[in-house]
Amino acid sequence: MHNRHLSTKETWLALLVGVLTGAVLFVIAILQVRFGISPFPKLPALAFASTLLGAPQPPLVGLLFHLVYVTFWSYIFVAFFRSRSFLNALWLALALAILVFIIFFPYIGWGFFGLAIGKKLIVGALVSHLLFAIVLWLLVRLFFGRDNVSTPTIHADETPAPQVVS
Repeated sequence: MHNRHLSTKETWLALLVGVLTGAVLFVIAILQVRFGISPFPKLPALAFASTLLGAPQPPLVGLLFHLVYVTFWSYIFVAFFRSRSFLNALWLALALAILVFIIFFPYIGWGFFGLAIGKKLIVGALVSHLLFAIVLWLLVRLFFGRDNVSTPTIHADETPAPQVVS
C-alpha cells in the first residue's frame, strides 16, 4: 500500500466512488430480498446496526451503515493502493470477506463464517464481495481513468520524495 496525497477534487471523487459503489450494491441486495433470492436472513448492514444499537432499526439506518462502510473501504482503495487494478480490488474484497466471516458474522449472531445460519452465507458473502470488487474497479476506472498503475500526485508546493530502489 502507498499513501497517495489526493487533491481535493480526487478526494471528493473517491468519496463519490464509494457512495455510488455502496448504492449499487444496496440496490442489488434489495432486489435479492424482493425476489426471495437473498442468502441472508436480514440485510447484513441492518443486522449490524440493530446489534450495535441494541434495538431493531429501520432500513434507512442499515443503508447509512452500509454506505459509510463501503465508502470508507472504497476511499482506502483509491488513496492507498499503488495499483488500482481489478486484482487489487479483488484482494481487498477477499480481505473484507474474511473480516466478515471471523468478526462481523459472529458479532451479529450468525456465527463464525455465518454457519449458525447456514453454509449459503459463505457463498452469499463471497459473491457480495466479488460484486464489490467489480463495481469498485469499474467506477474507479470511470472516475480516475484506465491507468491501472498510478503514481502519487505531486502538488506545485511539494517536492518529490526521493525514490528508494532495493
